[in-house]
Amino acid sequence: MVFNVRESTRAVRKDFPHEVETIDHIWIPLSDGTRLSAKIWLPKGAAENPVPAVLEYIPYRKNEFTALRDSLRHPYFAGYGYASIRVDLRGSGESEGILYDEYLKQEQDDALEVLDWITSQKWSAGSVGMIGKSWGGFNGLQVAARQHPALKSIITICSTDDRYADDVHYKGGSLLASDMLWWASTMHIYNARPADPEHVGSSWRDMWLERLEKTPPFAEEWMRHQRRDAYWKHGSICEDYSAVKIPVYAVGGWADGYTNAIFRMIENLEGPKKALIGPWAHEYPEVALPGPQIGFLQECLRWWDQWLKGEETGIMNEPAIRFWMQEAVPPQTHYEYRPGKWIAEEKWPSPNVGTENYYFGDGTLEKTVQSGNEQLLTRQQHGLYAGVFCPFGQEGDMPSDQQIENALSTTFTGAELFEDLSIAGFPKVRLKLTSDKKRAQVAVRLCDLSPAGTSKLITWGQLNLTHRNSHEFPEDVPIGEEFIVEIGLDAIAYRLPKGHRLQVSLAPSYWPHMWPSAEEATIEIIKDEDSQLILPVYTETGKMMELPPFEQAETAEVLKREVLREAGRTREVRHNTVTGEWILDDFSDEGCRRLPYNGIEYGSTNHNVYRITEGDPLSASVRCDWTLTLGRKDWQTRVESVSTMTSDENKFYITSHLKAFEGEEEVFNNRRDFEMERDFV
Repeated sequence: MVFNVRESTRAVRKDFPHEVETIDHIWIPLSDGTRLSAKIWLPKGAAENPVPAVLEYIPYRKNEFTALRDSLRHPYFAGYGYASIRVDLRGSGESEGILYDEYLKQEQDDALEVLDWITSQKWSAGSVGMIGKSWGGFNGLQVAARQHPALKSIITICSTDDRYADDVHYKGGSLLASDMLWWASTMHIYNARPADPEHVGSSWRDMWLERLEKTPPFAEEWMRHQRRDAYWKHGSICEDYSAVKIPVYAVGGWADGYTNAIFRMIENLEGPKKALIGPWAHEYPEVALPGPQIGFLQECLRWWDQWLKGEETGIMNEPAIRFWMQEAVPPQTHYEYRPGKWIAEEKWPSPNVGTENYYFGDGTLEKTVQSGNEQLLTRQQHGLYAGVFCPFGQEGDMPSDQQIENALSTTFTGAELFEDLSIAGFPKVRLKLTSDKKRAQVAVRLCDLSPAGTSKLITWGQLNLTHRNSHEFPEDVPIGEEFIVEIGLDAIAYRLPKGHRLQVSLAPSYWPHMWPSAEEATIEIIKDEDSQLILPVYTETGKMMELPPFEQAETAEVLKREVLREAGRTREVRHNTVTGEWILDDFSDEGCRRLPYNGIEYGSTNHNVYRITEGDPLSASVRCDWTLTLGRKDWQTRVESVSTMTSDENKFYITSHLKAFEGEEEVFNNRRDFEMERDFV
């Protein structure tokens, strides 16, 4: 997880309509005696002429870890007449208390008190908007559903309406091995850093030791809930879209892991709403890769001015959804830019999207129904070239050429296209199957085969077959009997040119995105009218909407920083030909920096290793190592963690080992061992 500031085509604004004043640290008192730490950027004179407020509420440490990215946006909003407030959640940064898990009711309750506090300030005009990416996008939706009267609108970026279906824990009812442990280990080590003595005084060490002792590894709770139960329904606004009554601007990117939710929200939210989807990874659109970056902060101002200041900006006269139709490109693990064009639609589902059906033949995709049976190829190493689940735009994040993956799965290739084919929406695959095991899974990849022979991943999906009828009430796969499943693929907009071919690949394994079933299942596809690819085909009409282009990306000036260690990334696949073991080794050095404005030095490294042996699903293992440093010249701390996950045919096993150092003195050393029964996974 990287919060870097990329130099892009953005312009840096230094002159604003309002002079900006900064309060680096202020306490927000809560009713239970806990204090939350906040940083505020104010237009000068706001105490005499109150202004609306914009709130970002996340656990990522305003004092250093997000200080660079915060400096791009919050002063910008303040410069245009908003009080911009950055609050660290309870138990993070300098905020007091313990962060026990994601998206707890306590987090929402605290947010309501933060909104009360904001509206009580003399600089506040009483109307507030929330903005956030990822965690801050999630809780913006959740707090909106709590209907605080001061919260007038939100901008939610790279977020979800469904915590079970679209997050880092489970996908299609399958355990997301690539991210479940990694994200838990990430939050465990993030929460292990101390508060800054300059803000909390001599109590910092006691706060630190309490946080180290009491903050749990989140994976333990996530593994207690392997199906979509009340735990996941909490915080999922899809349970009751009508609870969100204020205007919502939902933003994401095709390279992000959270884009599916945008279409559901546009279809189901009842209040004013807009959606924007670019080619971007998990990042704000003014700096995100792949480009093009856009003037997103200007777009935010149009939204805030409309809903917080009551000014007519025309933003709601424009189409409800705007997305980037991506052109075909050769497969690469990193893109600076994705060619394409903006498409606008008044509503979703769109009348411009129809369907085309393709049927499975003898290694082919056909427009007519075929017949026959075929056993799906099973290779445990299938999936190593899939790229990361949720790219941040780092080198190595994106899927490689899929030719190797296609050879490790059962692949069907369509005829050469005689005209361009545009896809927009959710492709899906319906399959009639048989299985010889009561636990089994299927992964589906949709690819673009170019005339040069390269195969680019367009989109993908996976399904735990025990969840074929319900994520809440899984059931055994019927052994030896035919059954039908439908597997949804992630939403996408992509244009295949004339001369290219569609490819669909099916496999019972997809490591490490899909934790393997305990036994290798023999799965057969029955090729008839029930087994088909259902493709959402987009037709451009002669009445396509012409909208003015987005403005050039611009931000405020980023904080000055000194680079103490350069960042770097390696991502390698290795194969031991003696043992048959395959290893995906992913190392990220996020560098080390010093912020001159407060003297803080901070850095991190993360090493993730995914192992599996050919023919042995119980050999699957994940190990995540982290080292984080934080300090000043006269005050240095370090936290280290090692997290592992394995399984046997009955249980999952997780270890979490955390160490903390003040200088070179070890002040904390604790290992937790956790096991949990497999629940239809």
